Amino acid sequence: MTVGSKTTPRILSPHWYGIPVRVLLLTFIGTLLCFALSLFLAILGTVIVSRFHGVHPDMRIAYRLIALPAALTAGAAILVTMLITEIRRYRQVKALSAIERMN
Repeated sequence: MTVGSKTTPRILSPHWYGIPVRVLLLTFIGTLLCFALSLFLAILGTVIVSRFHGVHPDMRIAYRLIALPAALTAGAAILVTMLITEIRRYRQVKALSAIERMN
């Protein structure tokens, strides 16, 4: 390669098996984050309500009735959203790759 030559970067053709990997990884991470945040807020709420009523806090409520259903609901929403996003991205990159090959 000479000093003054220009080379254009080559866009690689996308592969369909990258979609499930990215979708599952991002769904897992998003579900964990939602579980952690909802558990934190549920623990705070449980402690505040138990202090108000003058009883010991029952943390099982925070885990079973609040954090787990919230995380499962958020995980399902993240899964659907990421599937739609990644399929759109795959189609767009595939079309752009085909256009570049024509040039």
